[in-house]
Amino acid sequence: MGGTQRCIYFVFLLCSVSLNILLVGRYVYGNGGRRWEEVVVGWSKKAAEESEAVAAISCSGHGRAYLDGLVVDGSPICECNSCFGGPDCSQFSPSCVADVDSGDPLFLEPFWIQHAASSAVVISGWHRMSYTFSDKTYISHELEKLIRNLHAIVGNANTTGRFIVFGAGSTQLLNAAVNALSPRNSSAPAKVVATIPFYPVYKLQTDMFRSVDFQFEGDTSLWKNSTASSNLVEFVTSPNNPDGKLNRAVLEGTYAKSIYDHAYYWPHFTPILAPSDEDLMIFTISKLTGHAGSRFGWALIKDEDVYEKMLNYSRFNSQGVSRETQLRALKLLKVVIQREIFDFSCTTMKDRWEKLSKALFMSNRFSIQENSPQYCTFSGKVRRPSPAYAWLRCEKEEDKECYNVLKEAGIIGRDGSLFGANSSYVRLSLIKTQDDFDILLHKINKLVGEELDGGKSSM
Repeated sequence: MGGTQRCIYFVFLLCSVSLNILLVGRYVYGNGGRRWEEVVVGWSKKAAEESEAVAAISCSGHGRAYLDGLVVDGSPICECNSCFGGPDCSQFSPSCVADVDSGDPLFLEPFWIQHAASSAVVISGWHRMSYTFSDKTYISHELEKLIRNLHAIVGNANTTGRFIVFGAGSTQLLNAAVNALSPRNSSAPAKVVATIPFYPVYKLQTDMFRSVDFQFEGDTSLWKNSTASSNLVEFVTSPNNPDGKLNRAVLEGTYAKSIYDHAYYWPHFTPILAPSDEDLMIFTISKLTGHAGSRFGWALIKDEDVYEKMLNYSRFNSQGVSRETQLRALKLLKVVIQREIFDFSCTTMKDRWEKLSKALFMSNRFSIQENSPQYCTFSGKVRRPSPAYAWLRCEKEEDKECYNVLKEAGIIGRDGSLFGANSSYVRLSLIKTQDDFDILLHKINKLVGEELDGGKSSM
């Protein structure tokens, strides 16, 4: 019996070893005879080929095809710029309007096309599937280090001794900041204010949340000389949207807190005068790299308690920022710190402002803000600001509804009343595509030409 048992034991052992060898062999050499490592390494080739094939679709320079875009007959189709249509976006519509309402920063698209390889991101299907990073946080520490390095290179913010919170664009962070700076269980809600003209989202978002802890109270000047011990939260937009001014906080004192919105404090739009050194500063890649759709922003915060409150807001509101977004931001900012983007962006914005200023130079009917030269510590040169928007004013009394005047001329801007200003102002976006700017310039030249011709005929 002993010999029989040993024989049976030996047979089972042999079968077990053979089965393990078979399974290991299938694991290592499965998938058509290729090693598993080879399968993993080669997976990105097909993804890259698909992306390049779509990027190569010709849209006549007036549109783009996208991997996630509309598909007709099995193939992605062109999405055309304003005023262009047809299968390849080659058909121009002369009767269309110049739509310069939105702040879509598509003027930077040509730069990224020129830097396609260095800015591309291919994401595996298993990339960071967890809610958190391995350290149980919601932020990429490599991205955090890169952001600190970026500010040191540009010289637009002091990051020493600051905490960093990531957000879904600056929009999420703006309300996170209001929430963090508003006292709990106060006898009255904190008063949220901004200096006219101000970015409409400040009011719209504050009103939408309808918190018992804060409410929007309009123009900062109404509270400048107040002696009441009211808690005040002031939005300071610098450079300002819509007029590009480098604003400073108006309110002072124990009960006044400031949120510095520095979305536009980049060399594209303004000379960098000095590093901002405020208690709470908010930035975004939307106006830095142009990737508004990626929804990524960050706040630099001095006070740890405010930092913890904003971090909790982000955690409970959205479980942090998408890992794919953080990966893309990391890739983009690695290109940004090489500085080439600033050569492109500054040249583009300077050219647009020079052409627009020239077009309006002879007009007595329309004016735009003056941009005085200042020394830029980033470029080491004296230069004029080149704001993202023209803050156009209709000068004549009969044109006081300026938005309607421009609309009749085929120009769609953003009504000044939305910024708390009067209706004689309209914001014109200068950061959209080159097509958008060229159409705007054509409409402006035509409008001013009619004004000058009318003046001649009346003489």
